[in-house]
Amino acid sequence: MSHRNAQLTVFGRLLLVERVVSGRPVAHVAAEMGISRATAHKWMRRRRTEGQAGLHDRSSRPHATPRRTPATTEARVCELRRTRKLGPARIGPILGLPSSTVHRILTRHGLHRLAWIDRPTGQTIRRYERERPGELIHIDVKKLGRIPDGGGHKVRGRDAGRPIRGMGFDYIHSAVDDHSRLAYSEIHPDEKVATCAAFLTRAYRPQTNGKVERFNRTLLEEWAYLRPYTSNDERTTALDTFLHTYNYHRCHTALGGQPPISRVNNPAGQFTW
Repeated sequence: MSHRNAQLTVFGRLLLVERVVSGRPVAHVAAEMGISRATAHKWMRRRRTEGQAGLHDRSSRPHATPRRTPATTEARVCELRRTRKLGPARIGPILGLPSSTVHRILTRHGLHRLAWIDRPTGQTIRRYERERPGELIHIDVKKLGRIPDGGGHKVRGRDAGRPIRGMGFDYIHSAVDDHSRLAYSEIHPDEKVATCAAFLTRAYRPQTNGKVERFNRTLLEEWAYLRPYTSNDERTTALDTFLHTYNYHRCHTALGGQPPISRVNNPAGQFTW
């Protein structure tokens, strides 16, 4: 597998092969490209045996793992996890395995977190996901207290006589696309029928609210409560910056470490709500 400090990319390996095939010595080409002769011969060998596909990155996992835990033992580990909900520290002594080995087995089978297991049946919870952007939208509303001019408690403390109570609330209406996790939010003074209907008109129609609940947690941690704001307007203005970062730059574990925009199949790179 290539890494950030690798001398050769796929293009560099192809260039290496072309230079050697043209008749130049392997040692000379290797010196020009800053690699060892052994590395140069390795890529030439892969090119001969596997064709051009052999120049691409591949898994560094060994072809054989003779010391891997037997399949029957792994099955027993998974059974104890599903039926008795035991952790690595409890399963290890029962089967005579180190707890670290048990943890690797549970991770390999997606059982290392009890939250991912249905308690009554012991089956792994399968997370659904729609195939296309815009096919399923999650909708929710989050209620936040408004910030008085000059800042709230976090900025000025709980001074007597300050108009903290009675400031009212902002209602953050949010929609999250099921496939891409692309998010869209608006701030409104209420959550009445007319307000919600108008928001839904601008953001498709509601189907369910599963993923948007997780988005609300991110919304609070990385925008609403990220830092003390000195006014409600300052917090409102910061929402646009947060949404841009979330959609275009924030890595998402469910998307393989890519931002939501990477899943939007649109040549212009934009998602139409």
